Amino acid sequence: MQGMSDLSARRHHAIDYVEITVTDLVQAKRFYADAFGWRFDDYGPEYAGIRDRQDEPAPEVGGLRLDREVRAGGPLVLLYSTDLDRSVDAVTRAGGRVVQGPYEFPGGRRFHFADPSGNELGVWAEA
Repeated sequence: MQGMSDLSARRHHAIDYVEITVTDLVQAKRFYADAFGWRFDDYGPEYAGIRDRQDEPAPEVGGLRLDREVRAGGPLVLLYSTDLDRSVDAVTRAGGRVVQGPYEFPGGRRFHFADPSGNELGVWAEA
């Protein structure tokens, strides 16, 4: 992975890279690009590295990995938003499905969504 070799911004014991299993790589790339503006580095038909910023060079923060099925459970990935309502709209317009919320919690609001492969992620915003 290209971005994984850049050690200048790495922090000890920090989350460095998250892989999301998907059942349709083309559809997943389109969804995450439309909903959140992510860019991708293609490494063949079964893997794409994730870059989360379009306006400047950015290291990879994760990847989309093709598999036959998505297994439920595991860690929940949360994304940050400066405008939660716009994020809800972007997710639904891109083909995602809100599965919980938006709801308030101490310090902010958040919602959970399922991507087209069935992965559940969350998005939160400060109060």
